[in-house]
Amino acid sequence: MSDVGSARGEVRRARYAVAAVFAVHGAVTGSFATRVPWVQEHTSLGTGQLGFALAFTAFGASCAMPLAGRISHRFGSRTALRGLLALWTLSLVLPSVAPNLVTLCLAMFTYGATAGMADVAMNALGVEIERLLGRSIMSGLHGMWSAGALIGSAAGTLAAHLGADARLHFALASAVLTLLGFAACGWVLDLQPAEDEEPPPRFALPPRSALLIGAVGFCAVFAEGASLDWSAVFLRDRLDSSAGLAAASTTGFMLTMAVARIAGDTMVNRFGAVRTVRAGGVFAGLGGLLIVLAGNPAVAMAGFALMGLGIAVVVPLCFAAAGHAGPHPSQAIAGVATITYTSGLIAPSLIGGVAQATSLMVSFCVVTVLTCGLALFAGVLRTAERGSRAEVSPRAAAVPDPRP
Repeated sequence: MSDVGSARGEVRRARYAVAAVFAVHGAVTGSFATRVPWVQEHTSLGTGQLGFALAFTAFGASCAMPLAGRISHRFGSRTALRGLLALWTLSLVLPSVAPNLVTLCLAMFTYGATAGMADVAMNALGVEIERLLGRSIMSGLHGMWSAGALIGSAAGTLAAHLGADARLHFALASAVLTLLGFAACGWVLDLQPAEDEEPPPRFALPPRSALLIGAVGFCAVFAEGASLDWSAVFLRDRLDSSAGLAAASTTGFMLTMAVARIAGDTMVNRFGAVRTVRAGGVFAGLGGLLIVLAGNPAVAMAGFALMGLGIAVVVPLCFAAAGHAGPHPSQAIAGVATITYTSGLIAPSLIGGVAQATSLMVSFCVVTVLTCGLALFAGVLRTAERGSRAEVSPRAAAVPDPRP
C-alpha cells in the first residue's frame, strides 16, 4: 500500500474513533439527565436551589474550555483527549455523592469544566479529520453524540425504573464509559504542534469570527433548549395533553435531531453549509409556526419534530466553521462553545420568564423569530463550506500511526 493510501486509511480509522468518542461523551450527559430527580431528592433541594446548582455546569464549562487548546498543544491531541475524556466520564460520579447544595455546586462546576474541555478537544480533532478527508463529517459526529445521549438516557431510565441507587448506577456507567473512551482514543490522530508553533493563550477573548459564528449557534441552541425543556409543558398546559403524549413530543424532537445529524453530512457535501443551514432555518421557522398556531397535540408534535429537523446540523457546522476560521482551531471552537453553552443555560429560564409574564405561545413566538435568524445569517458559515470542499492535505501523509 502506498504512503498516501496508508495515510488515508489511518484518517478513516481516526474518524470512526472520534465518532465513538462523541458517543461516549453524549452517553455521560444522557446518563446524568435521567437521574436529576434522584440527585434533587438525595440533596433535599428545592427547585430553585437545584436550578442554581445546575447553572454551575455551564459556568464550569465556560471557565475551562479555553484551556483545552493549551492542553492539546502541550501533550498532543491523542493524550490530551484521552485524559480530558477520562476526567469527564469519571466526573459523572460526583453529583451522586454530593450531600448538600454547596458540594453539589462544586460537583457540577467540575462536571461542566471537564465536559467543556473534552468537548473542545474532540471537536477540534473532528474539524482536523474533516479537513484531511475533504468532506463534511461534523454533523455525523454530533449525530453520534445524540445517539450516545439516547443510549445513556435509556440505561438511566431503566435504572430509575428499577429503583437503583444513582451512586451505584453512576459508578458502573462511569467505569464502562471510561474504558470505552480510553480504547477509542487509542485510534484518534496524534497531532503534534510544529516546533516553532506558539502555544495558544490560556485565556483569551474569542476572535471576532467566532463571535459571528457563535451568534448563529446561539439561535439554534436557544431553540433546542426551549424545545427540550418546554415542549412537554406546552402540550400539557396549552393543549391539555396526557403526560405520556406530552413526553412523546420531547422524544420525537430528540429523535429527529439525531436522525438529521447522522444524515446531515450528505446534505452538506451536496449543497454546502450555507444552503443547508438556510434550509434548516426555514424548516425550524415553519415548525415554530405550527407550534404557535397548534390547536391540537398532533400539530404541535409535528412542529417540534420540524424544529428538531431544522436546527440539528447548525451547531456541528458552527464548530466546523470556527475550526476553519483561524490559526488556532481550539481557541475559536472554545469561543463558539462558550456562546452556545450560554444560550443553552439562559433559554429555559428566559422561556419560563416570558411565559410567566405573558404565555407559552408568546415564548415560542420568540423562539420562532430566532430560528428565522438562521436563514438570514447562515452566510457567516461560509468558511465551513470552503473547508469541507478543501482537497485532502499533504499533511495526511505525515500522520503518525494512531495505534497505541
